[in-house]
Amino acid sequence: MPRSIDEMKRIEEISSVFRSSGVECHPPELKPQKEETSDKVTKDQPWEMVMDKKHFKLWRRLISGTHLYQYRVFGTYTDVTPRQFFNVQLDTEYRKKWDALVIKLEVIERDVLSGSEVLHWVTHFPYPMYSRDYVYVRRYSVDQENNVMVLVSRAVEHPNVPESPEFVRVRSYESQMVIRPHKSFDENGFDYLLTYSDNPQTVFPRYCVSWMVSSGMPDFLEKLHMATLKAKNMEIKVKDYISTKPLDVGSDAKTATQTPDRKKHLRR
Repeated sequence: MPRSIDEMKRIEEISSVFRSSGVECHPPELKPQKEETSDKVTKDQPWEMVMDKKHFKLWRRLISGTHLYQYRVFGTYTDVTPRQFFNVQLDTEYRKKWDALVIKLEVIERDVLSGSEVLHWVTHFPYPMYSRDYVYVRRYSVDQENNVMVLVSRAVEHPNVPESPEFVRVRSYESQMVIRPHKSFDENGFDYLLTYSDNPQTVFPRYCVSWMVSSGMPDFLEKLHMATLKAKNMEIKVKDYISTKPLDVGSDAKTATQTPDRKKHLRR
């Protein structure tokens, strides 16, 4: 998480300079840190801009040794608060209402100490592909001192969610969202940085998959934005994850005593 925050700061700084000069902005690279070998190789790949819109920029870079891309979105919203945007992403019950692609979205297990959650998500894919399902661990952090919020998700395996012949299991999935308020958590205006990659297990050509992600991600972000606006206007009640302690969040989820094996799923 500290690395994500550091990267967010650098992109904000460089983006502001390029906006004022009219020069195209590319995601900056961080100083070398301890990484897996495959990550080091991927890091050498150049970022390619895919979209440059008024409220966001979208880049991609090839993941070395694969036909897949890692994607990055840097955007800004000025009509909703960071708290509302953050909470809407975490509220699984609300997402079932605003995201029509969701078939199933459940919290399977929760670590009552850290607030980490294991979720099972089933989503529609474009015809004629089968629906995909994801099992992933989700962690979030709110840093009051540095005025930033981070949401991280990564695919895991869980004994309570075996593969189903109805869906295609996505085993490679990572997502990081960093939100930095322009002023405070409760005032309109913030920047966000989303870094995302997954392997949808499809036999379609790379350009088809790239098109689906490149077009689907902006669509998802806009739906997320509209859902946040509805929450802001008090049309929808959304749980406040910032002020709620992990122990109190979603008490309906399974919070059985954690064995070492179960902790592995939650803290991976």
